[in-house]
Amino acid sequence: MAAFLYEGVLLFGVVVLTALIYSPLTNQRHALKGQHGLQAACFVVIGLYFIWFWCRGGQTLAQKTWHLRLVDLKGAPVSPWRALLRYLLAWLWFMPALVTIGLMGWTHSPGALWSAVLGGMAAYLLIARLHPRRQFLHDVLAGTQIITQRPVPRPKPGSAPVGDPS
Repeated sequence: MAAFLYEGVLLFGVVVLTALIYSPLTNQRHALKGQHGLQAACFVVIGLYFIWFWCRGGQTLAQKTWHLRLVDLKGAPVSPWRALLRYLLAWLWFMPALVTIGLMGWTHSPGALWSAVLGGMAAYLLIARLHPRRQFLHDVLAGTQIITQRPVPRPKPGSAPVGDPS
């Protein structure tokens, strides 16, 4: 969960940068004018962020910090198509809440909005907790898994390698 929160902090910067580029290119002068185009641009840029990092080492910066790596079920690096599938399926975290908010007309009620989002996330976490391997639904459907990978300690300069009798 800590990696998830850290990823959110990093993605804030990605989204702000996307908006700073998108707004002048589309002559967007008000946040609500052309908001769907900006949302689509952010969706694509965030997707590219995740796919790029997952295909090049299996780790975003947040995952690297917490020693987490994305691999397929055989432990191999994920392909771009599998990374794309995982990214799209990962929206299952939020989709039920977003649909509920839209259908119930809660778009202007912050309390209802947060309740729906946090309730949906709690339900999604519970589903993962009940899975035999404690995997999230999007990982099960995408054929991916998150593994813990501690870095191999490097020997200190001037010290003998492990197993060297000298």
